[in-house]
Amino acid sequence: METKPLPLVSIIMGSSSDLPVMEKAAAVLNELAVPYEMTVVSAHRTPERMMDHAQKARSRGIRVIVAGAGGAAHLPGMTASMTALPVIGVPIHSSNSIDGWDSVLSILQMPSGVPVATVALDGGRNAGILAAQIVATCDDQLMDRLEAFKESLKTKVEASIMQVENHRPQA
Repeated sequence: METKPLPLVSIIMGSSSDLPVMEKAAAVLNELAVPYEMTVVSAHRTPERMMDHAQKARSRGIRVIVAGAGGAAHLPGMTASMTALPVIGVPIHSSNSIDGWDSVLSILQMPSGVPVATVALDGGRNAGILAAQIVATCDDQLMDRLEAFKESLKTKVEASIMQVENHRPQA
């Protein structure tokens, strides 16, 4: 029986309604073969779970936490206050947010000493890429996969150049 590798990235979100955004982080980590875990941890409704998760993450082998939250978006900052691990905040445009700006500003405006790296609104994919890049600083094979990934982005753009330049709109 094959054993599953221990997760290096922990993806957490304030509620299951955040899953469509956060699964984009999981998808890119799958693509790059970075083991992760994913769960719901609410800063407001399960604060003890949030503290326990953040405080024990390092001892469980986690290297980076990706925390998504909408509305007041306290989860990334409160998680960062409980651990020395890097935390990447994903502001989520939720049903109770003000066009997502409240979430963006809440995650961006952290006090000195409690940094949270912040990606764009609903930027789960970039959060996953950034988490992989952080883990790759100590993993040459992962860094090689990331370099190949970046090269594939360049190839996709180059392939689109001819398509756009040769496009002729219908009259």
